[in-house]
Amino acid sequence: MALLRSKVIWHLHRSLHHLDLPSISRSYQSCMCAAYEVVRYNSCSGSGYSLMKYSVHGFGYRGMVTCSYGISSIIGKPGRDEAMVTSLKVIESGINLSGTRSMSTMKVPTGARQVALKVTMLSPGFVYEPYAPRVPIPFWRRWFTPSGWRRTKEDLILEMKSAYAISRLRKVTGYSKKIFYEHAVKLYKEINTLMADRDTSSLRKLVTEKMYSTLKNEIKRRESMWSSVHWELIEPIVSIRTLRARMIALDKNDLDKSFVQLTIEFTSKQRFEAYDSKGGIVSGDKTKEVLVRDIWVFERSLFHPGAEWRLCSRITL
Repeated sequence: MALLRSKVIWHLHRSLHHLDLPSISRSYQSCMCAAYEVVRYNSCSGSGYSLMKYSVHGFGYRGMVTCSYGISSIIGKPGRDEAMVTSLKVIESGINLSGTRSMSTMKVPTGARQVALKVTMLSPGFVYEPYAPRVPIPFWRRWFTPSGWRRTKEDLILEMKSAYAISRLRKVTGYSKKIFYEHAVKLYKEINTLMADRDTSSLRKLVTEKMYSTLKNEIKRRESMWSSVHWELIEPIVSIRTLRARMIALDKNDLDKSFVQLTIEFTSKQRFEAYDSKGGIVSGDKTKEVLVRDIWVFERSLFHPGAEWRLCSRITL
């Protein structure tokens, strides 16, 4: 029995050195095995077999893969009085998550060495509590009726949320309303100009991933109707104001890992004119100034070094 056990173990270790899994290395290059553990179980049941199970959990672009390989033909069958099951487990892997917007977690066996996981979220991908104008209510109803009291409480909570987001933004980045408004007007003009020029490559750096997809589709729709457009902003703009400020925390225990969203209203005068393939005017008139009101949502990370404000949404009322 001891001789048989030694023979089986020798064949097992020999087979592990020559085991090749090309399909996993080609299809899931983001998962790199760094260590493994061989666990042997002995039992005294009547008859048995030898099996090796190889499992790989890869956090790449294709999700998860599990592969099983039988090695009964390699190490032979054990005797009648003994069954051996050998399991090869991946306990450490290298992970590549560059460019992803979500975070995955993995449980490892007790005692295994854990690998540090660094995840970069570029944008939450949604607008937290999108702005909507509040319907005015009479003074007597606000202060002398239960429904008015509830409405007053709701309004106060909304204002406190905005004040808190601005205070966190000022503490972390040194936010200044005047400087931000100047930057917001510059972004407003630049983004509209790039859309008129159909410059999608430069547009990508000024907007979030989700907004980039929306604007790119809008440019394609314009191309199907117009050959080119003329857009011009009359400066200085009429007015600019903050309608809402919100903070999105990724970790409730670490508020510095957050995104701030500012909803800004632009009121400006603009000139617009669209042309067909022959240069004929099909829409607008660049000799006339049109008063336009836009509501844009700008977003900035509080924890990425060198983070900049980007357009993440436009609100239509």
